[in-house]
Amino acid sequence: MPLIFAGPGVTQGGRCKQPVELLDIYPTLIELCGLTPRTDLEGLSLAPQLKNAAALRERPAVTSHNQGNHSVRSERWRYICYADGSEELYDHLTDPTEWTNLAGKPEHAAVITEHKKWLPKPDAPPAPGSAHRVLTYDQATDEAVWEGKVVRRADPIPE
Repeated sequence: MPLIFAGPGVTQGGRCKQPVELLDIYPTLIELCGLTPRTDLEGLSLAPQLKNAAALRERPAVTSHNQGNHSVRSERWRYICYADGSEELYDHLTDPTEWTNLAGKPEHAAVITEHKKWLPKPDAPPAPGSAHRVLTYDQATDEAVWEGKVVRRADPIPE
């Protein structure tokens, strides 16, 4: 999704094409407001990119949905790994609509290795009390649990 900033310290008309995270908004506002930076936040300030759209980020954008399901988005690539061990890799330079999964192609192994290093460590389990909203996966049984219901690979898609 587009993320737009305007105001003091933001270069007018700048356009940064590097992926960012919503977690970056708070550290960005702290820096733009001249407040004391915090060291306990996961996000990165976007102030360098707001001053110079070509400034490089320290890392790609990472998105997680439940334990074991993560996406790493760099400027060119999107790598996705799932709790069941399956993977997807898309080249946004040639395939911006993500039609062709390149994860199984040996020539892209280095891209996957590079993106895997950004996966969350540790891969945190669901927060206490959130089990009714969480999809879990057990590799030993190849079963997922969604909203208290067991789902197997061969089952029809739940409604």
